Amino acid sequence: MAMSDPLGDMLTRIRNGQRTGKSKVRAPASKLRSNVLEVLQREGYIRGYHTEALNSGLSEVEIELKYNDGMPVIQEIARVSRPGRRVYSKIKELPRVYNGLGITILSTPRGVMSDQEARAANVGGEVLCRVF
Repeated sequence: MAMSDPLGDMLTRIRNGQRTGKSKVRAPASKLRSNVLEVLQREGYIRGYHTEALNSGLSEVEIELKYNDGMPVIQEIARVSRPGRRVYSKIKELPRVYNGLGITILSTPRGVMSDQEARAANVGGEVLCRVF
């Protein structure tokens, strides 16, 4: 059976991995997932990630989770725009997560970026998830 929300699945794997104290988690790879992971790495929420090719032409991404004094760096990670209800935001209406302490990840015409980068580029788009 096909997965209805691949990005939501990856975010849940990250959330569950950090709750159990794992150093790495794995998820099926895609361009959107890689772009979101790139933003998370750039903003300092994960150590890194790399893609591995499996034998049948499929690929998997391995995500290295980040901890600070034994506590996960990501306190909260949640999907905003879902397959059943897409959420779009104009540049002036971009949501702030905990008054700027967290980030919102957007899919814009210029690619996947954080809310700070979107404000600098003056573009809005689909609100994918929020991270704190």
